[in-house]
Amino acid sequence: MITPSPLPRVAAPQLGVPESEALGRVRAFADDLGRRRTVRDFDDRPIPDGVLEEAVRVAATAPSGAHVQPWRFVIVTDLSVRERLRAAAEAEEREFYTRRAPAEWLAALGPLGTDADKPFLQTAPALIAVFEVHLGPDSPRPYYVKESVGIAVGFLLAALHLAGLSTLTHTPSPMKFLNDILGRPAEERGFLLIPVGYPAPAATVPALVRKPLDEVLVRI
Repeated sequence: MITPSPLPRVAAPQLGVPESEALGRVRAFADDLGRRRTVRDFDDRPIPDGVLEEAVRVAATAPSGAHVQPWRFVIVTDLSVRERLRAAAEAEEREFYTRRAPAEWLAALGPLGTDADKPFLQTAPALIAVFEVHLGPDSPRPYYVKESVGIAVGFLLAALHLAGLSTLTHTPSPMKFLNDILGRPAEERGFLLIPVGYPAPAATVPALVRKPLDEVLVRI
């Protein structure tokens, strides 16, 4: 077995944040992200040029297993393609709501008011299809794929929020239609479909309450 050569080493980044500012910075970041909400009613206002690309650049800075970076982000703004994605997603969602989903799952979704109709896939000015990249002719075997892609998506959502944009993490299943419509190879597997844009003027969201810190944090 050939042992690969180690990567050259460089100095670790010293971010230079004064200790006196550390708490304030992270608290302000938490307060800002605390305003982020899933939106299902989008305005058709276009997104400024370059914003989506820079948000994907943020996502691509995420750590990944063995540094394989097993992700692909496909930005879709073409209306006809968004219409096709909506039709395909709604077909899968009708199966989910009428046949696949157990009663307990449907009961959990009930208060959120979700159903098989997904107009946001057409009305949002952009969709970002996120794919896991598995072993293929031009891609190496990845490790910790879902963990890696999940972290990258978290970075992506935070970056889009920072730009003043709203998002929704849509997970129709199965998602093979993403490969068919977007022309992606078999080694790329759909992970999420994210509508991106500005909320419609009359958009509302459920009055959710997040768990307090003492319910989600354990110190040892």
